[in-house]
Amino acid sequence: MKKLQRTLSTALPVLALTASVFLTSQLMRAQSPDPSQNGASQQQGMQPENQTSTQKTFTGKITKSGDKYVLTDTSSKTSYQLDDQDKATSFVNKNVKVTGTLDAATGTIRVASIDPV
Repeated sequence: MKKLQRTLSTALPVLALTASVFLTSQLMRAQSPDPSQNGASQQQGMQPENQTSTQKTFTGKITKSGDKYVLTDTSSKTSYQLDDQDKATSFVNKNVKVTGTLDAATGTIRVASIDPV
């Protein structure tokens, strides 16, 4: 029993320290802007304009792809999924300016606003 107590008294502080270091690094990573997003979206033909450190403005046409609405850059033929399908419904087949954050991993724009061009 004493051996178990000694093991736990050593292991628990180590686990707590490891968890706090991990959480701190995750928070710091989440708060720092990802410079690769700027280059990735510019290389794919979208025309982002900085709104804040994370939001950008993308121009293109709202089209339907399967059962989802997407933003298609007509010059590069690149399409991005839109996370807010309700906002997109009133702009189908229209040129728009979408303000939001691009999730480069999924190709999805988290829509803040959609405005006609």
